[in-house]
This record gives sequence, C-alpha cells and structure tokens, in this order.
Amino acid sequence: MQVADEKTVLGNFGDAKFKYAGTTSIFFRRDGKFYVNTDGPDGKPGDFELKYTFGVHPLQQYLIELPGGRMQAFGIAWDSRPKAQGGQRWFHLYPDQNLTAGDPLHWTSNSQTWNFQCAECHSTNLRKGYDARTNTFKTTWSEIDVSCEACHGPGSNHVAWAMRAPDAKGDDNTKGLIVVLDERKGVAWTPLGDTGNMQRSVPRTQAREVDTCARCHARAARLSDDEPHGKPPLDTHRLGLLDPGLYWDDGQMRDEVYNWGPFVQSKMFAKGVTCSDCHDPHSLKLRAAGNGVCAQCHRTDKYDVESHTHHSAGSAGAACAGCHMPTTTYMQVDPRHDHSIRLPRPDLSAKLGTPNACNKCHANKTPQWAATAVAQWSGSTAVGYQRFAEAFAAGSSGALEARRALLAILDDKDQPAIVRASALSRLERWLTAGTLPPVTNALNDPDASVRLAAVEALSSAPVVTRQQYLPRMLQDPVLAVRIEAAHALAGPGESGLREADTAAFNRAIDEFIAVQTYASDQPEGRTSLANLYAQRGDTESAIVQYRKAIELDPTFVQAYANLADLYRARGAESESEAVLRAGLARNPRAAALQHALGLSLTRQKRTPEAIKALAEAVRLDPTQPRYAYVYAVAQNDSGQRKEALQTLEAARKRSPYDRDVLSALALYTSAAGDRETALRYAKQLQELDPENGEYARLAAQIHGGRP
Repeated sequence: MQVADEKTVLGNFGDAKFKYAGTTSIFFRRDGKFYVNTDGPDGKPGDFELKYTFGVHPLQQYLIELPGGRMQAFGIAWDSRPKAQGGQRWFHLYPDQNLTAGDPLHWTSNSQTWNFQCAECHSTNLRKGYDARTNTFKTTWSEIDVSCEACHGPGSNHVAWAMRAPDAKGDDNTKGLIVVLDERKGVAWTPLGDTGNMQRSVPRTQAREVDTCARCHARAARLSDDEPHGKPPLDTHRLGLLDPGLYWDDGQMRDEVYNWGPFVQSKMFAKGVTCSDCHDPHSLKLRAAGNGVCAQCHRTDKYDVESHTHHSAGSAGAACAGCHMPTTTYMQVDPRHDHSIRLPRPDLSAKLGTPNACNKCHANKTPQWAATAVAQWSGSTAVGYQRFAEAFAAGSSGALEARRALLAILDDKDQPAIVRASALSRLERWLTAGTLPPVTNALNDPDASVRLAAVEALSSAPVVTRQQYLPRMLQDPVLAVRIEAAHALAGPGESGLREADTAAFNRAIDEFIAVQTYASDQPEGRTSLANLYAQRGDTESAIVQYRKAIELDPTFVQAYANLADLYRARGAESESEAVLRAGLARNPRAAALQHALGLSLTRQKRTPEAIKALAEAVRLDPTQPRYAYVYAVAQNDSGQRKEALQTLEAARKRSPYDRDVLSALALYTSAAGDRETALRYAKQLQELDPENGEYARLAAQIHGGRP
C-alpha cells in the first residue's frame, strides 16, 4: 500500500476509458491527483479521487475514500505485466458479472471495504477502529506498508536492547523482539539414507514462524484490534479449515486461501519445513531459482531428471512446482501455487472431479488418460501424503461410508491437525451416541483448531450434552475456543450451569460479544450478535441487530431469514411475511427466502401461494434437498401425490443420501402400493444411520403393510 503519486501509480490516467456493465469509466489527472469518473454508490457517475495504490505486480488496485472513513477497493485494476504478456491495460476483476451499484461485489459494497477486507495484511500495526454505534471507521496504522514490526512485533524493546552496552546484553537471545523467528537457527538438512531426500537435523518442536505467517497467509478473520504478536493464531484470528467451497475434497485450494491452509496439510510441514526454508521473507524472493529451491532437500540426480519427471529437461512439465504445486489464477491475472505440495492424482479427478496438475497442462486429455500414464510410470497408483479425499467427499455428500471414514481420519494422529479438524466439522451431522466419544475426546487435543472444531460439532447436540462437556472449555487458553463454547451454551444451556462455571461463562460470553461487536461493520457480525440475543431471549435487541445487518448490506439473505423466523417464533406471522417479501424484493433469486416464504404461507393456510413459493425455491436452487423435500410434502398434502414423488425422485438423483428425501420416498411409495421400492428406501436409511430407531420402525411399518 502506498500513497497515490507520480512514483507509485502504474496505471494509465491519460483520460483512458474502460467500459463495463453499461458504464464508461474515465481515468484522468487533476491538480496533481488521480481520479476516475465512474458509477458511485447511488449508481450515478461522479469523480472519485484514487487516494492509495494497492499492489504492484501483476496488478495494481486503487483505493477510493467514501464517507464514514471507508476506503473502497476499486473493481477496475491495472494489469502491470509487460504488454507482451497481455498487460499494460485496465481490466475488471469480475469481468462476466456486470456489477452495478447495490450488488454485493460492486466496488462500493461492504465486501470491497479495505478497512475490513484488506488493510490488516498490507500495513503495520493496523487498527480498524470501527465504531459500531456510529457505523464509522477511524482506521490507523504505524506504517502504511509491511515493515519489520508486522512480523516481529513492536521494535522499541529491540532498540533498547541494541543500545545496551555489549556486556549488558547478557544471554538475551531474543534481541528484545516479541517474536523471534529462529526455527532455522543451527539447523541442517542431512541425507536420509539413499532416498534422495533430506531430513532435519533437529526436529521442529513448534511452529512460531508458520503461525506468524498464518495471520496474513490464511483464510482468516481477525478477532480484535488487540496486539497479536506472540499469541497463538486462534487467540487473534479465526482460521479457515478445509471447507467445501474453499478447498476441493482432496485439500487442493479452490477459492483464495493464501497458502497457510494448503501448507500445513503438506508432508513438507510435517517433516519440519518452514516458510523461510523456501522463501526469503526480507527480499521476497525464493532461496534459489527454479528447481533449485526444491534441490535444497531433494537430490537432483534422482528427481531433476527425465526418469522422474517424464518430461523433457527445461520444459514446463519438468518443473517441480508445475507438477507438485500447480497454480490457480485469481484476480484474473495472478497465478498462485498450491502449497500443499502433493503428488498429482488424476485418478481422484476421474473419481471425484478434483483438479490435477497433469490435466492443467494436458487440458485436451481426460483425467483417466492422465491416471493411466501415471500408473504406467510408477507401476501403481501413487497415493501421496494427503489421503483424505474420499472420506471428505463422502462426508460432503452424506454417503454410507462417510461416518466410518471421517472417524478414521479423526482417530489418526498422524493426520495434520487441519485435516482432523476438517473431518470433525463434517462429522457434526452424524453426532450420535456412537460418534460422541471420539468427538468429546477431541476436546483434549493439543491443537486448538481440533478443539475448536470439536466444540462446534457439539454445539448442535442436545442441551444436556452441551452442559456435560462444554463448561470446561470456557477456560481454554485460546480465545476462539472459549467464545465458541460460550456461544454453544448461551440460552438454554447457560441456565443449567453449575455455580463454579457461571463466572467463566460470563467472562467468555463477554469476549464473544466483544468479538462480534468488533466484526459488526459486516452483516455477519451483526447477525451473529442478533442470534445470540435471540438465544438468550432478548428479542428486541435481536431485532435491532438484524435490521442493522440488513441496513449494512441489503443483499445479506441470512439476516432477513433469521429476522423473519424471530417474528414467527413470536407469533407475528404477518411481520415475518413482510420481512421475507422485503428481502425478495431486494434479492429476487434468494431461494432461502422463497423457501421461508412458502413455510410462512403454509402456516397461514394459504396453500396455493405456499406451493408456488416452495416450487420457486426448488427452481432457484435445485441442489438443496431440503427445499425439494418440503415442496414434495406440500404437494402430497394437497393431493398432488404423483407430482410429489417426481419431485422427490429428482432430488434423490442429485442428493442420493439425503435422509429426509429417502424417508419421504419410503412413505409415499408405500402409500402408493409399491412396498418393494419403499422397503428398499427404508433399508438404505437403516444402512446410512443404523443408530436411528425411527428408520427401523419405518421399515417394520412398511413391511407390515401399513402405509
């Protein structure tokens, strides 16, 4: 980040024009400053000063100041690559979406607010300074760019240490720094037999360096403006797991996840490699060029040869990173390497639809072609270090083998912590008497991310279960774990706490409220506060926060849905309907709101309108089996029995393991006289969830001929 001036601005501001979504933006200079004439918050054209530059290569964005201290990242960026590489041009970061004012991705929206989205990782000692009462920012920094103190903490103690007399420095190896990144000090990498690999001379016993990098190189949300240096990552940030949408089922990056998540699931991390083994954090360069960076630990006579790469020397296929760290391009022009450092698995691509390095180059070939080639080279299917893809895919779909496979991942202490935590998050839907012991055992895990995932999994358990297992987590040493435990106990759970746990709960729930208040510049933070107030019976405060979330972002569907549900719980069905219709007026393609409207109309016994709304929800989002299930029930109850079965069959083809859909199919096919098919559905339900007595009773009911 830099002040926009003659030295820092790279873009063409000589009245350059760029057309997008019906608007022609004009970049120009005036009085020594840089401006763009473009569509503003109200959709009307205006002149906006570009006050700061953001980034250098391969692109440069620009920040525009709006009222309330908001700094917005403009959506049209400058491609700073050489012209021969397609650069030296203006381009839009969302070229195919035709964004206009009011869209959640338009440059004037919350999602593009620098103060929240970008600032922390591009400046030093950043304080967001958000005032929830006035909805304004007073964001400050010590240095506009990333400096030494961004990683090592405040430098005043270091200066004091440096000014001491030599004989007064003593044994202070920290040099006065809060964070000393010395994992590599005195470490050598020595040959590991004749494998062609190296091993660390001294095991790495902590991950201070990687944890420091995680604050900016993880998909994360900051928890407060408090000083983060020297604290565990989950004491200062909420780090993302290997969640669907962010990652593919095999752990490859999908969305922008900034390297930490991929790296900590890698074999390199498990063997003791740190970020600075490959990267020089001060020059921002690799430790060596090309394959040389890998040759620090891998013998070139074994790995940098055609017998290993199966590609001609010097070609793209012979590059270590090309096969083991394939790139995904973000922001249109920025290819980033996947740091999970894995073996190519085209066989998984053929089976699960995950990407692979082979077909990124050989795009005209099939994954099966690539899998056959790899098998011919190695004599077998090479599985590599990351072996959780099929378990995660089963967990995502709810397949028969999911519970067993995910429990095996959780029980395997050789699995990276992020993988076990991600398995836990997928197990939440199967929290039963059989899965409860391994989930509760995870509360004792030495890694905070696993403990946090266990608390989250238990948050949907019955109140008595939460009261039994979560009170002790209120005193966890890590903030993210404490506040999640308090959140899970809030409301019905807190009323049954022992006196000894009440004080800890009160402290932790205050911390939770502080974190959500810090995040209340975003609708998610406001909605989280509202949910808490609703849990605790403070309906009026909940309504206020839901409405503030909607005011912040009228496209935030969840706030409308939750507010409508709150009115429903109060028996105010007309208010609930009004909220849903207001949400749909602003977000006409929101399937969740159409579904909720259908339920509201059903409760009001306006059946034809309800069925129409429920049908529209299925049309808008056919991937949600719950919408199809509720729509089918409404169809069946209104006498459209044949149509209900058709709706359910279509849903089953898309979601073959959904319990609600299968249950309805079993009941409705039995009622239609097809007991053989109904029993098949009931048996499948029993196989999916053998602990569920309802499914056994359903099978017995159908077997006995009772529809």
